[in-house]
Amino acid sequence: MRTLRFLLRKEFRQIFRDKAIVAMIFLMPVIQLVIMPMAADYEVRNVNLSVVDNDKSTYSQKLISKVIASGYFKLQGYNSSFKEAFRLIESDKADLILEIPHGFERNLIREDKQKLFVAVNAINGTKANLGGAYLSSIIGNFNADIRMQLVQQPRFSSFPVINVVASNWFNPVLNYKVFIVPGILAILVTMIGGFLAALNIVKEKEVGTIEQINVTPIKKHIFILGKLIPFWILAMIVFTIGLILARLVYGIIPVGSLMVLYAFIAIYLLSVLGFGLLVSTFCDTQQQAMFIMFFFMMLFILLGGLFTSIDSMPDWAKLITRINPVRYMIEVMRMVILKGSGFQDVMQQFGAVSLMAVILNGWAILNYKKTN
Repeated sequence: MRTLRFLLRKEFRQIFRDKAIVAMIFLMPVIQLVIMPMAADYEVRNVNLSVVDNDKSTYSQKLISKVIASGYFKLQGYNSSFKEAFRLIESDKADLILEIPHGFERNLIREDKQKLFVAVNAINGTKANLGGAYLSSIIGNFNADIRMQLVQQPRFSSFPVINVVASNWFNPVLNYKVFIVPGILAILVTMIGGFLAALNIVKEKEVGTIEQINVTPIKKHIFILGKLIPFWILAMIVFTIGLILARLVYGIIPVGSLMVLYAFIAIYLLSVLGFGLLVSTFCDTQQQAMFIMFFFMMLFILLGGLFTSIDSMPDWAKLITRINPVRYMIEVMRMVILKGSGFQDVMQQFGAVSLMAVILNGWAILNYKKTN
């Protein structure tokens, strides 16, 4: 323990001596956690719309006004022909074209039906799907309003009516920040722990101090613990700062127990730091370690369920996510913070990251070559 204490003192002095590392540990996550949830908006708004109104009737004007007033669409052009409107799509100034045909109002009143033409720019598939769905929904509501005006309803309806009342659990106002902030916090803690741990032993190799440590009687597991514990403590501090920011900036208060959250993050960080130290034992330069960690971090983030639901992934990708620690971290963060899940609910995630922590740290200890 005395040897470990001296190693920890050395590591903390080495960390806080480097002002850039201190800024990266504390300042960078704070800025990212404040800015990223505001920019990473899951809602699709300001869909650029071009309108071709060949009817120019009262009903066509009402429909256009209803579409624009929804707040989802931004009128980019009021064109006289489809050809003119299509030029806006070709120049990437419009995402959708709504063409209202001649006789729109007359056919709707006399024949009780009328077709509209909608062209969607499908280069951005997500925006195209949602924009088309928004427009179809608004047109459907407009059609229902027209029918209510034109059709005289009987005093007592002879048809049964089902009223559906929806209740949004865990996020009543459907605020996307409540969903994305815990996930971003999980990613930031992972990057801080993983990258710094990966660069640690490599830095000793580049400076040359690793040779001095290798000729000492320090055992390999003590050396790895001395490298792991400082960043474990710093990552826990960053996680605490993130929870405080989530509450002050976004009003997100964990529904579940903080004890469950901190117990999981403690084990999770052991697995992430162990992976970073393992990468560090294989590399000879910090550049190598950075590239390898960047490769794996991209996989961890994209397959972690932050931006894409794991349930919607193909089967082979779902299998890969089983060995992705970020996946379990994001799940537990959302379950505990938003749903109030307890130890029993997250035991599977506890078991998975515990196994990863044992394997990765054991591998790092075995792979570290200490020569006397």
